[in-house]
Amino acid sequence: MKKVVTFGEIMLRLSPPGFKRFSQANTFDVVYGGGESNVAVSLANYGLHCDFVTRLPDNDLGDCALMELRKRGVHTSNIVRGGERLGIYFLETGAVSRGSKVVYDRAHSAMSTIEKGMVDWKSVFKDVDWFHWTGITPAISQGAADACLEAIQVANEMGVTVSTDLNYRKKLWKYGKQPGDVMPALVAGCDVILGNEEDAEKHFGLHPEGVDVTHGGTVDGKAYLSVLKQLQKMFPCAKKVITTLRGSISASHNTWSGVLYDGETLYEAPSYDITHIVDRVGGGDSFMAGLIYGMLEYGADNQKALNFAVAASCLKHTIKGDANLVTVSEVEKLMAGDASGRVSR
Repeated sequence: MKKVVTFGEIMLRLSPPGFKRFSQANTFDVVYGGGESNVAVSLANYGLHCDFVTRLPDNDLGDCALMELRKRGVHTSNIVRGGERLGIYFLETGAVSRGSKVVYDRAHSAMSTIEKGMVDWKSVFKDVDWFHWTGITPAISQGAADACLEAIQVANEMGVTVSTDLNYRKKLWKYGKQPGDVMPALVAGCDVILGNEEDAEKHFGLHPEGVDVTHGGTVDGKAYLSVLKQLQKMFPCAKKVITTLRGSISASHNTWSGVLYDGETLYEAPSYDITHIVDRVGGGDSFMAGLIYGMLEYGADNQKALNFAVAASCLKHTIKGDANLVTVSEVEKLMAGDASGRVSR
């Protein structure tokens, strides 16, 4: 069985029920999630062995997050306990022309106070095939950035494939460093890079060359090729560079696809029309998990891996919560063209 490790922060997510605004809420729905933990849950659901590494407070809320991971089949033996608190984020779900809104409450969280040397990465990466991190982790603190770089360097030494989702988060870079000060050294050790044009611009100052990237309902995958080429030129260790393609018609209606560039060929996935979004949070994480699964299971078939990633993340938009709780057979059914949603009995 293929083994994957992800590293990052899992948080308590609090959301007003349905589509209520924060000002209308008397109660909050509880979910546990975060970029890298969402990837781990998806991969475990696909039947892969997946370890999630983080730092959790040694209290009841830390125990609840741990229980949620174990319930989903994620391995947790390498999680470090300690620190003051579990990070929280509040989500107000948008609809139609009103976008969703996120408020973070994660200062001084257990994960933000992690330090280099707290995790025995050589032990963690023993017999592991793949390591995944996102740009969210180095954004939360210098200690988290140092621990992430340490993990990447050990993974490189041990021959583990490394992937990143660049995931620029403006609200998180608050500890005195800019993305350009931190991210290049981390991304230099990656074999697979996922990122859109905003990630490329905010992290590395890269821009599409000679094209206008549309943010409306229609997105041209070829318009992103110049960004993918620039990323690969800046980070020559990257064998594959990928971006998701989201056309935002409204908060409730998106188009969804993706492209992959391997240095020679630009692969484009089918586009899906998602007309009644249930929850788009975690869409990129579900794409990344699908991509990792596809690359591990389908080998050199880049087109099939990309198609799996897009179909998996399309289905995530129908599921409440951070994580994508679908099976391989459900993804493959959509890949084969069955989008009917008929009852299975």
